[in-house]
Amino acid sequence: MLGSLFVFRHSLPRKVEMALGIIGFILFLMIWHITASAGVIRPEFLPTPFAVVQAFIRLFTERDFASDIIVSVGRVWFAFFLSVIIAIPLGLLMSTYRAVGAILEPFVDFVRYLPVPALVPLLVIWFGVGETSKIAVLWMGTFFQLILLITDDTKRVPSEYIETGHTLGASNSEVMRHIIIPAALPNMVDNLRITLGWCWTYLIIAEIVAANSGIGHMIWSLRRFVKTPEVMAGIFAIGIIGLLTDQAFRFAHARLFSYQSR
Repeated sequence: MLGSLFVFRHSLPRKVEMALGIIGFILFLMIWHITASAGVIRPEFLPTPFAVVQAFIRLFTERDFASDIIVSVGRVWFAFFLSVIIAIPLGLLMSTYRAVGAILEPFVDFVRYLPVPALVPLLVIWFGVGETSKIAVLWMGTFFQLILLITDDTKRVPSEYIETGHTLGASNSEVMRHIIIPAALPNMVDNLRITLGWCWTYLIIAEIVAANSGIGHMIWSLRRFVKTPEVMAGIFAIGIIGLLTDQAFRFAHARLFSYQSR
């Protein structure tokens, strides 16, 4: 039975994968609880899982944490959608017209290696301390990675598909709409799922600059008072939101592109 779980490049039933995922979380919680309870690390620095759960409840009952979650989700999704609606058209143009790629690709490569935290002071100078600078931080951390992923997705569309379309009389725009985009779409959706996760990783950075709401602001303000359980609860809240979003993307991908698994 156990041997069948570790067959090289072998797929597992969905229920088995879910069970193994739950077991992984249980093992993590057990190791964490044993380490924290044994006193190896002081509770001020590593509280038990039960203490974090209690802190999580307190955040909702005493600090209106639900409002912070709504604010942070809104910021992340706004910046993400802004990245998507700009990156997809530019990525398609960069992959299909080499001149556009030659102009934009070196600049995109340059900017995507710049550390986003180091750009925060500049973004605050340019956009102020309001919502615009926070959205700009999230956008900077997402857009320049996404545009190259979209470009690579469309470049990987087999040239035979495009040549067949032209042979049948399709124009460039028709080839783009009916061949390139549908062929690249499954990989695009997968990369959107990945880059949304990257967008969430910049949330703390975006919300520590003159913010008065959001998960990042809550975490940053409570860490000054060494409220480690609340800080960990806030971090885990981001993880839970990310996990649910990721599973929703996976479900949509499986439904929309079920033919890939056949």
